[in-house]
Amino acid sequence: MGENQKLTMERKLKPQERLDDLHRNGYRIIQDANRFCFGMDAVLLCGFAKVKKGERLLDLGTGTGIIPILLEARTEGEHFTGLELLPESADMAARSVAWNRLEEKIDIVCGDIRDASKRFGASSFDVITTNPPYMIGSHGLSPANEAKAAARHEVFCTLDDVLRESARLLVPKGRFYMVHRPFRLAEIMAKMVQYGLEPKRMQLVYPFVDREPNMVLLEGLLGGNSRLCVEKPLIVYQKAGVYTDEIYDIYGY
Repeated sequence: MGENQKLTMERKLKPQERLDDLHRNGYRIIQDANRFCFGMDAVLLCGFAKVKKGERLLDLGTGTGIIPILLEARTEGEHFTGLELLPESADMAARSVAWNRLEEKIDIVCGDIRDASKRFGASSFDVITTNPPYMIGSHGLSPANEAKAAARHEVFCTLDDVLRESARLLVPKGRFYMVHRPFRLAEIMAKMVQYGLEPKRMQLVYPFVDREPNMVLLEGLLGGNSRLCVEKPLIVYQKAGVYTDEIYDIYGY
């Protein structure tokens, strides 16, 4: 990279923003720790989701844009779209897309998940991914920061909104991928079936082999038959500060 090009790129960063290396295709992402930074849950979802050659994907509540950017690097999908409600977050995600010169492969759209099917039209995508808010209403401490509150709590959309719109947006036999918390698993499964997103794969994520799971990865198939495959558990740490080989592989280290 030439010095002039480097200076031009640096001017795209706003105060308090930073560039993080994604360890995939040389891609980097813009983040602001005072707003919201992507976590391991988004990365694990990208490792779990499958996007086939020629497929079109929509990421609901894309935040930093991490999921479309990583999946563009990892898969042969034709096109990726990220939908984000907050204009500041959508702008940051769009600048990350531009930084990596992915404008022809990834679109970042500012809009409401609750109106997604009206915006894009029914049966518009082959794959949907989402890392939605885990907490119901004010369950837990609601952060004052709007971006963090939207990421963690069902402030602007509910699980019902996400599943309803996903069912409308997917083509028949389209696939739905979500990361969530195990404490809501019964509710999630019931609502997925209610909206015709038949659960097909599930993987529980454990921080350590002797701890309770703290994440669940799910795949649903629109209009699929009732048959669920429970994959082997994914363990994050061998010991404190040391990832398992599976996690290193997902991160691309």
